[in-house]
Amino acid sequence: MATEAEPAEGDVERNVERIVVENAAIATVDALDTEYRRGHVVVAGNVIESVGEGPAPKWLDNVVRRINAEGHLVTPGLVNTHHHFYQWITRGLAQDDILFDWLVALYPTWSRIDAGLVHAASQGSAAALLKSGCTTASDHHYVFPRGGGDILGASIEAVSELGLRFTALRGSMSRGQSDGGLPPDHAVERTEDILIASEAAVDTWHDASFGSMLHVAIAPCSPFSVTTELMRDAAELARRKGVRLHTHGSETAEEEQFCKELFGMGPTDYFESVGWLGEDVWMAHCVHMNDSDIRKFAETGTGVAHCPSSNARLAAGIARVPDMLAAGVPVGLGVDGTASNESGELGTELRNALLVNRLHGRPDALTARQALRLGTMGGARVLGRQAEIGSVEVGKLADLALWKIDGIMHSSIADPVAALVMGALPPLSLLLVNGRPVVENGLLTTVNEDRIAKACADAAKELASRGQ
Repeated sequence: MATEAEPAEGDVERNVERIVVENAAIATVDALDTEYRRGHVVVAGNVIESVGEGPAPKWLDNVVRRINAEGHLVTPGLVNTHHHFYQWITRGLAQDDILFDWLVALYPTWSRIDAGLVHAASQGSAAALLKSGCTTASDHHYVFPRGGGDILGASIEAVSELGLRFTALRGSMSRGQSDGGLPPDHAVERTEDILIASEAAVDTWHDASFGSMLHVAIAPCSPFSVTTELMRDAAELARRKGVRLHTHGSETAEEEQFCKELFGMGPTDYFESVGWLGEDVWMAHCVHMNDSDIRKFAETGTGVAHCPSSNARLAAGIARVPDMLAAGVPVGLGVDGTASNESGELGTELRNALLVNRLHGRPDALTARQALRLGTMGGARVLGRQAEIGSVEVGKLADLALWKIDGIMHSSIADPVAALVMGALPPLSLLLVNGRPVVENGLLTTVNEDRIAKACADAAKELASRGQ
């Protein structure tokens, strides 16, 4: 039965434009995991007005588009909780390295980026996300070479042109090679400059209103690339400005050993000591977590961005996602940078998360519906936007994916959610962000894909040439 009631005559919004989707399977990912075998979704402006079994309500007015979605599955738009957009133009390098060796190999190249290159790379990354069903993404950018221009502004402008809902993470590195860090000294910043730039980014771009297309968070790169002073000051700044905190955490065994040698404790205990556990914090990866670490994350509401493909690409290990979920830790999915996950797609991470988390020999370690929740409501919770996105519910923002599951690759899978999560990534017939179509029949509607492809190829060649 539909989760709406016919309004009184005087309550009907007759001026708002409506999009009606009917005859689709619907996975709402609400608190009860409500699903409809043949239902409808009505979008009014940029919000969901009605969802339920059967056809749309009869009283609807000003319907500008009516879609017969026979053979399709409707889900919330996917939410990407960790990425590095600039890496789109350095894919396929250092193919067989673990994290630290991979960073040492790539930092010299990354230290030559500028705003123009980041604009092109951001459009490539955002395009790949949209075409794989992602409607909201965070981008952790932490490389600000001297003379590189307005790099954060370039990424924000690039993403805005494509129509992706965005959380821009003003990252930073303050520990260069001369201080025992991995990046070249000219690619790191002074703590004072980082804090000034981070506050300016929040003041300039962060929009906390309902339906905002742009959030800003503060995100020092990692425990081994910034100082303890910066970690503490960044946490204080973020809480004073009312924005979220993000960093890498417990990604590799080498990182854990580094923290023990430098700080006398593991990563989670270190984060606790500098004020970096809480409901306003989420960490990328969290592969090497013991029972105490998971308990602390659960008790404080600290979130996790699970990046299964990148973890595998860099041989980092398998995160204990089932144990985290059982303990109550907020967990979402992340692509991570495309220098360690060359596909750049979030949709395929649903399948990879399910499969990777079963490798310990537990066939029920992660179900198809749990994987879908990680990629939708889980991600929304990690980004602090669970009241706005992440499920198909009345009053939430109209960020919706319409997957075609009646083609040759999926027609014999009776369970629509299994078709999406366990099968090949289905064709994307329609993707709405804020009620606006941004993908139609697998193609971007807002920009020319060939133009982006050429710009990215040119940017990759230009960046490579700068090291010659």
